[in-house]
Amino acid sequence: MFSRLLEALLIVLFGLLRLLPLEWAARVGRCVGGLAVVFARRHRRIAEENLRMAFPDWPESRVRETAAENLRRIGEAYACAIRVPGMSLADLGDRLRFTGFEEALPPKGVNLLAATGHFGNFDLLSQAQQLAPDRRMATTYRAQKLRALENALQRLRRMTGVEFVERRQGVAPLKRLFESQNAIVALFSDQHGGGHGLWIPLFGHPCSCSPAAAVMALRYRARLAMAYCFRIGLARWEIQCGPVIATQEADGSDRSVEAITRDVMAAYETAIRRDPANWFWVHRRWKPPSAIQTRRESKEAE
Repeated sequence: MFSRLLEALLIVLFGLLRLLPLEWAARVGRCVGGLAVVFARRHRRIAEENLRMAFPDWPESRVRETAAENLRRIGEAYACAIRVPGMSLADLGDRLRFTGFEEALPPKGVNLLAATGHFGNFDLLSQAQQLAPDRRMATTYRAQKLRALENALQRLRRMTGVEFVERRQGVAPLKRLFESQNAIVALFSDQHGGGHGLWIPLFGHPCSCSPAAAVMALRYRARLAMAYCFRIGLARWEIQCGPVIATQEADGSDRSVEAITRDVMAAYETAIRRDPANWFWVHRRWKPPSAIQTRRESKEAE
């Protein structure tokens, strides 16, 4: 009963937010993010620790300012993610622009795997469906632990026309999409890669990195390209597609999964450096290696 009441309350709150002009929804989100700066001390501390590791030459004042702005932008991104579903590219007008999409999109009969991440209002990547209506578009996501919140968000996701695949559902839904030979799949692989991730440097610090983008691009012979959402102003964004990551050597043989993943991580780092406050710093990115990774590193060193 409580879960149903909470879900109904969230639907009402989301509905009220969706009545606001987009810019006002963004301002509301920034206000909520501002409250997080004061009260979500754990997340602010994690963001600051991550920033110190990534940018050791920054003064402490810049670390704190960037962490605070990051939380405000996260609030803005969530609010806009609630407001935008159902809007067309015409509705968004000059608030959203795509760069590099046509160059990154492969010819018909070849799938596009977009290695994306938690940059800006990343939910806006779903708008690419309107640029390629003849393609089937899907994206991976992680379901919210709070069931009421997840149900409310699912109502919004259905409005985008994009298929959302929960990451823990396995590869079957993605396999079906890739076999259609007409898919655009956005894969989030910028956060901690877990115990089976590859141990690769990011900002000079080794960390667990997901090889999923490389594995899937090779398995399904898909073109692999990067995709990011950059905030360029209040309720204004640029979706950058590219660069394309090579999955084959000059002789036509497959590149190694590790080599491809290293290129993906290097591309992420370049995008983060463009606007550090635009990335999702509140997750612990640099965790100690798991037992599996430690054993793997020991064998490679022998």
